[in-house]
Amino acid sequence: MMSSSHFFTDREYKTVFFETFGCQMNKLDAELSLGLLQEDGYRIVDKVEDAYVVLFNTCSVRQHAEDKVYSHLGALKTLKKKHPEVIIGVLGCMAQKDGKAIFKRMPHVDLVCGTRMFSRLPELILTIRNHGSHVLAVDEDQVVSVKRVAAYRPNAYQAFVTVMRGCDNFCSYCIVPYVRGREISRTISDIKEEVQSLVSNGCKEITLLGQNINSYGKGLPGNVNLGDLLSALEDVDALDRVRFVTSHPADMSRDIIRTISRLKKVCEHIHMPAQSGSDRVLGLMRRGYTSGYYRELISFAREHIPHLAVASDFIVGFPGETEEDFQETVQMMEDIRFQNCFIFKYSPRTGTKAAELIDDVADEVKRERNLKLLELQKRISLEENKKVLDKKVQVLVEGGSKSDPGKLSGRTRQNHIVIFRGTPDLAGKLVNITIQEVTDLTLFGKLAKG
Repeated sequence: MMSSSHFFTDREYKTVFFETFGCQMNKLDAELSLGLLQEDGYRIVDKVEDAYVVLFNTCSVRQHAEDKVYSHLGALKTLKKKHPEVIIGVLGCMAQKDGKAIFKRMPHVDLVCGTRMFSRLPELILTIRNHGSHVLAVDEDQVVSVKRVAAYRPNAYQAFVTVMRGCDNFCSYCIVPYVRGREISRTISDIKEEVQSLVSNGCKEITLLGQNINSYGKGLPGNVNLGDLLSALEDVDALDRVRFVTSHPADMSRDIIRTISRLKKVCEHIHMPAQSGSDRVLGLMRRGYTSGYYRELISFAREHIPHLAVASDFIVGFPGETEEDFQETVQMMEDIRFQNCFIFKYSPRTGTKAAELIDDVADEVKRERNLKLLELQKRISLEENKKVLDKKVQVLVEGGSKSDPGKLSGRTRQNHIVIFRGTPDLAGKLVNITIQEVTDLTLFGKLAKG
């Protein structure tokens, strides 16, 4: 039972601090969770000390992400001791993976809520408030179904939409299938209804999310695939742009690429992690394709989709990765010239096949390879961005620039960030910008005449 040492009014009880770690799916789960809590009367606060409920939505893809969460939780021990009525919860992938072990390591945590149970958050918090802490909710068979609160999203003109959850690929290094479950697709009609609701609420651009989005349609009747979904969204009035992430090379078909090439609203941007340029390492990773296959796929996509930008992910220091393997990754990056890449040092995840391998690449070597790829990508991004100098690009204006409050910020169809001077009434509109300066990460320009 909660301590009565500190008096709370009902309104004060319903204050929540929420912090999210990890991928876009986590960010969307946070958005859906906060929408549910707001509907239940909760007020979102910016400071932990102002909240009755403190929630961390967690990631388990890398050890660093987990360490960061445990550090944040450890820092709350003093707060919990001073105010035992405060509810502290761990949500998401780390909660799904570690379960009740979190209570053993952090006894002051009250709630552990897995990836399939966040739709019950208001109910779970009420249970803790009325009956005490250490509530565990990690049902592996629960189907995630949340009625979206369209009005609640971080940006008025953009929104993430989940089209499927889970992954069936079981790459040897990846914890996702174990914490997110097997692939389950939503119907096109259900997705389209949500998109139309968001568009009616002012949204101009949606990003379709799936851990393995190229497998969309698995389990649905009628051999439905991602191309069918993208085609169905093409006729949604007042929707300007459609994006999708994340693509697995083994499941990205040429038919989907051909469909994208015919659709006007789908942006010319694909995020498709390669993970390594070495066939030997790709085999150990159980990725299901070769370096040659990946290269051919990118070549086919660029041939059919003009002005296509490709982003990727790479892991350095995978068990057994030699200098020769690493140089093959360097060569792939040089040859394909990605728009940007996320580079990660390998860290073993308990329960995965790769965790059974000897983690034999020294940390110092991992750091060195990580820095080399980051520097290489920085150079390539800058060289590619310079090709846009003095050219016009179409930008969806998102609002004021965080780095320069006197300017506006938006994105191109290729997902470049563009900073320019303009009036606030341009937010949510498509404008043409002439690019005047570039860095490896950002384009700067001015409104094009006419």
